[in-house]
Amino acid sequence: MQMMNEQTGIPFILNGRPVRSLSAPGTRLLEVLRDEFHLTGTKCGCKEGECGACSVLINGRLVTSCLIAVGSIAQQAVLTIEGYRETERFAVLDAAFADMAAVQCGFCTPGMVLATEALLSEHPHPSAEEIRQGLSGNLCRCTGYQALIQAVRTAAQRGAGLW
Repeated sequence: MQMMNEQTGIPFILNGRPVRSLSAPGTRLLEVLRDEFHLTGTKCGCKEGECGACSVLINGRLVTSCLIAVGSIAQQAVLTIEGYRETERFAVLDAAFADMAAVQCGFCTPGMVLATEALLSEHPHPSAEEIRQGLSGNLCRCTGYQALIQAVRTAAQRGAGLW
């Protein structure tokens, strides 16, 4: 990995604080988050943008970090599961996912939670179809999608007014 000097690093906001990546501009954001900033909640699944395990929010928009070059996010705000878990909204989602048994192995959970945040930010009272659409880029092999849909519904009800 080609390293940059501190003055030419790529500045962005990571979980609410300004940072500077010293990685080459073409380095995948996924690798920067995990290797440079040690934020391992963002999972490495397929590296093709198909599974959603590496999902993060950039300026509030859900993206797969395996398809984003760090050089393209200069001056933008990146929110990972580590930053999101410090919010009141996370507490509501966490409880709903646990209560509805929407978590088993946990590998997909960070991406599912951030996909749910993006969905509820846009549709605070989503229909079942909107939930399916909102989670459609995230794969889960353990839990089953009915439990996930119910968890999102429950979070929307419990968190009324938060989103």
